[in-house]
Amino acid sequence: MPVIIDGTALSKKIKTAVASTTAQLIETYHDIPHLVVILAGDDPASQSYVRGKEKACANAGIKSTVLRFPASVTQREIENEITRLNNDSSVHGILVQLPLPKSVDEVQVLSKINPNKDVDGFTPTNVSALFSGKPKLVPCTPQGIMHLLKEYEIPIEGATCVVLGRSQIVGKPMANLLLNANGTVTICHSRTKNLKNVTSQADILVVAVGKPMMIDDSYIKQGATVIDVGISRVNDKITGDVDYEKAFPKCTFITPVPGGVGPMTIACLLENTLKCYSLLHGDMI
Repeated sequence: MPVIIDGTALSKKIKTAVASTTAQLIETYHDIPHLVVILAGDDPASQSYVRGKEKACANAGIKSTVLRFPASVTQREIENEITRLNNDSSVHGILVQLPLPKSVDEVQVLSKINPNKDVDGFTPTNVSALFSGKPKLVPCTPQGIMHLLKEYEIPIEGATCVVLGRSQIVGKPMANLLLNANGTVTICHSRTKNLKNVTSQADILVVAVGKPMMIDDSYIKQGATVIDVGISRVNDKITGDVDYEKAFPKCTFITPVPGGVGPMTIACLLENTLKCYSLLHGDMI
């Protein structure tokens, strides 16, 4: 019988640990970890994500501030705000909620963040550190997936790992984390030929393409671990990139949507906020 990977339960354990560590750090350093989120425009999904982050921070004893800008915000305005936050010693973590308005260069904006305040792990410095095998701050969703694999004692070393999707947010950092853990890693994307032949070799298949129900049982090796990063609303129902009902019988482990990877992303954001706090205090938890 396949095991359903419970991200909700593990995220609660992490959040409890973060709250405990936060209290200890405040007692040691006498200031409160502070995360600032920059939110531009009125994208409903972004608004929802930010509300979730605010609630999680409050429950963990972390101060959070949301700086809201209209969709007409300019590149210079956002970059100036980041410079101000970089120089503010009371701010320990900076998060730019993506996507930004189309008129703003996301890569350029992210590059302006102090790498030690980069809770998303998106700055060139942190991307380079991950690529070199010595990560400091890692993107939250891939980090959450690694926590899940560890919690369920799913072996990575020597495993054939396939990552479907090559985004800077999930696909590429995920591949690097699996590679750093001694997995044998292949990245697939929209130009990959004979996709099913590749994915059906995977002991661990991570799917992050943003196409609802794209992956059914024909893409999956018998006994594989399937990690579904996708989240979409179809006919008022939340679904992932994997056709869960068809995939389930072939898996040894599988994440549900919702309740799999999603809750882990915010839990790891809290972890990263504490890492930034410790880095800025000259320590590393």
